[in-house]
Amino acid sequence: MTDVRVECVKGNIAAQPDIDAVVNAANAELLPGGGVAGAIHSAAGPGLAEECRALAPIRPGQAVISSAHNLPNRHVIHCLGPVYGVDEPADRLLADCYRNALLLADRSGLESVAFPAISTGVFGYPLDEAASVAMRAVAEALSSLGSVRLIRFVLFSDQDLVEFREALAHEPGLSGQ
Repeated sequence: MTDVRVECVKGNIAAQPDIDAVVNAANAELLPGGGVAGAIHSAAGPGLAEECRALAPIRPGQAVISSAHNLPNRHVIHCLGPVYGVDEPADRLLADCYRNALLLADRSGLESVAFPAISTGVFGYPLDEAASVAMRAVAEALSSLGSVRLIRFVLFSDQDLVEFREALAHEPGLSGQ
């Protein structure tokens, strides 16, 4: 049994002051946009976009790390999720986002990571499928983690929260709340 806690909360991904790194559901160029990317870039300030220029472009499933600038966190981990029905195999690419972000956080010695529901907005990934893929990927990554002790899913809506909590409850090997 692992001592990594997984939790699901409703909230703002850009307002998680007790978390070492927040994950940005990024676009390939790591530019400000709508949704999660817009919220994170807006809260972080223009320095984040400036730093991200050298890290872009990224591919679906890939994760890169930057400093957090004006966010209350140490880092932002940027992941490009798959566009549902376009980037295939969508389930593997989405799982890669979560696995790669966790491994990057762990290699950076971080203890806590907060994820949004990657690819479920304008990228069109069905919420229930995305939640299941996310929890399975987290469960599979646990044995590789040394420093990460808290994984938080910060969900935008009540429906997102319900789906992710249900997926967490049904994933063997995850201890959550």
